[in-house]
Amino acid sequence: MSCIRKEPEKSRSEELLQYARGQKVIQMNVKLLGLEGDPDLQFLLKGGDLLKVLSPSWKKTRYFRLQEDCKTMWRESKKTFKKNDTFSLDDISAVQMGRQSEGLKKNTEEQVEDRCFSIIFKSRRKNLDLVSSSEEEGKQWVKSLQKVVSNLNNLSRKQKTEHWIFSCLRKADKNKDDNLSPSEVKSFMHLINIEVDDEYVEMLFKKCDRSKSGTLAGEEIKHFYDLLTQRDEIDVIYGEYAKTTGFMSAQNLVDFLLKEQREKATLADAHRIIETYEPDENAKEKKLLSKDGFLMYLNHPDAMILNPDHKDVYQDMSQPLNHYFISSSHNTYLMEDQLKGPSSTEAYIRALQKGCRCVELDCWDGSDNEPVIYHGYTLTSKILFKDVIKAISEHAFKTSQYPVILSLENHCSVEQQEVMARHMSSILGSALITSPLGDGMPTNFPSPEELKGKFLIKGKRLNKLEDTFAEAAADDNDVTEEEESNDEDAQKEKNTKKKLKLAKELSDMVIYFKSVHFHGFEDAQKNLSFYEMASFKEGKAMKLAEESANAYVRHNVEKFSRIYPAGSRTDSSNYNPLPLWNAGCQIVALNFQTPCTDMDMNQGRFLVNGKSGYILKPAFMRDVATEFDPITLTRGDWLTHKTLHVMVISAQQLPKVNQKKSSIVDPLVKVEIYGVPADVAEKETKPFDNNGFNPSWNENFQFDVYVPELALVRFSIEDYDSSSDNDLVGQYTLPFNSLKMGYRHVPLFNKNGDLLPSAGLFVHIMVLDAE
Repeated sequence: MSCIRKEPEKSRSEELLQYARGQKVIQMNVKLLGLEGDPDLQFLLKGGDLLKVLSPSWKKTRYFRLQEDCKTMWRESKKTFKKNDTFSLDDISAVQMGRQSEGLKKNTEEQVEDRCFSIIFKSRRKNLDLVSSSEEEGKQWVKSLQKVVSNLNNLSRKQKTEHWIFSCLRKADKNKDDNLSPSEVKSFMHLINIEVDDEYVEMLFKKCDRSKSGTLAGEEIKHFYDLLTQRDEIDVIYGEYAKTTGFMSAQNLVDFLLKEQREKATLADAHRIIETYEPDENAKEKKLLSKDGFLMYLNHPDAMILNPDHKDVYQDMSQPLNHYFISSSHNTYLMEDQLKGPSSTEAYIRALQKGCRCVELDCWDGSDNEPVIYHGYTLTSKILFKDVIKAISEHAFKTSQYPVILSLENHCSVEQQEVMARHMSSILGSALITSPLGDGMPTNFPSPEELKGKFLIKGKRLNKLEDTFAEAAADDNDVTEEEESNDEDAQKEKNTKKKLKLAKELSDMVIYFKSVHFHGFEDAQKNLSFYEMASFKEGKAMKLAEESANAYVRHNVEKFSRIYPAGSRTDSSNYNPLPLWNAGCQIVALNFQTPCTDMDMNQGRFLVNGKSGYILKPAFMRDVATEFDPITLTRGDWLTHKTLHVMVISAQQLPKVNQKKSSIVDPLVKVEIYGVPADVAEKETKPFDNNGFNPSWNENFQFDVYVPELALVRFSIEDYDSSSDNDLVGQYTLPFNSLKMGYRHVPLFNKNGDLLPSAGLFVHIMVLDAE
């Protein structure tokens, strides 16, 4: 075994030496991306002029070029005092060829179709609409951007960390001489989010400056990097199991997986891990795992805290639709607030990309006999109904193949309702459900599996579905309309009701989701058919969930319930969805455009099952005779009390919350349980001062969880501030039953729900049956 050299991971040592020896940062990043000599990357690095489009009258040429870090796109600004603008390729959600965006459709002519493309950003940032000088050049921009973005996304967590550190090293090297002075070392520490005093910098510098030259160069920079990235906690864990001359044998690895990770592992599994993750060829040949290989394995997504078996669709998708929680959006068309914010088809695209399966369309009469969508009686902008249906049709099934529900708030005249029906029929075609599946009158909902790739309409209907089979026509085209109130006090009064004329063509498209009024659980059980459903204002639904919890659960075993935010939430804020999920409500509609803890919970609830937007309710919430009451927790066969033990160990590469040069994060970690009231709990670590790069805590927490089937676990890191509210650094929320035990890395999302590329939390998890 003595012939086996213990070396750091090859990619890290080779790349650091290349930097240390003066190789240009651009060459290192090109190699890291696996795009050496690639013509598409070279095209972006050279850059070129593009026409930026903001409005029909604002179209200006700007020069765009990829910077040396192969990650940041630079664009020239013509404004006198404005710095040239940049954006990160990490922030790009998609690059689309043609006049697909709302902005390009409005602001350009059809003849430039082949020269147009759009850069779609994550979160709430507006699209970048561009026009190239030729069709060929436009295709080159799209192809090149898509390739580099894809390669960046496919980097391992470790490679992303290296990419980031290389860039910080380059920024710190002010005079670009490929050496680091003491002041440049301190600048680098600030860039990677560590506050250090001059004495510590001097000590660290002397430790690495073996040549006594007063600067770090060559191997000294690599040594400096190794000192920074040393993870003592990994050394301890690895040392416990590395029993074969300082390495882990396959059997040592099996012991670790069985004892610590609680996984059913065999020697064959261990050999596969070594073959996949061990960077040292000599160790791999001997079927040994080095510390670097061990860390690479722990950093792989399949070894992190989320059970990899739950990433794909793993639940039974053949149950009736009402047996699932469904990811749902309220006022989906809005990009911002409810009073004067813009409406956009992009808002629908973003919601669908996040796995949303129920979107809302507020429909009003528009000019030229074309219905529009906007928030009625407000200053929000208007968009064409047909454009929304086209956008939904194009993007509905890219994230999930399971059915999409179109929830219509219909305020249109009969004439424009007929136009709505024609648009949906012509654009959605055979994907639109316009009659029940199978022969005869259905007695229950079809399943998500049966409805893959289909659209369902929720709205008013002139008659009962049963009447169509009895060949009975409706007497008239009047139905009662219930409007969402903009007055919070109105929730205490009777709903405003008026007669709405309904077009038969639109009415006939409502099959499985007929909107009706709610007159109590007893009335619903006696008089409503399975497909007749009520929408509840947030306040009324919360009251039912608190005061009549078991009745609400039973109601939702057979019927659908949709919940929407209070009209007073003009800022597009959200409400806590947990009490409504606890009551079995399937469609709990949230404002997807607003980042908040409530949306974090929604993201966590629908993180699993292939991000399909459908989560099967627990068995005790699918039984018409259930005794489950989330408030009183009446004991029954469903009760599976668990104890969760969490050790918060460390974090890595946390981003700065405040981008000021002097700002350093003081991180603390919160671990929260969301679920039935008895399970809700929160515990937090002490803040770790002035270190966002590699803080450590080693603090233990314990939680009792009575209904794990409904519980969510949220890990959040905040920047501690003694004088004001803490700022969120990152968070990760997942279902309790999707936790993996043992030593696990936790990825982190930013406040907009986007992944932080190299940041993470390291914890130890243990779930035990409570005594």
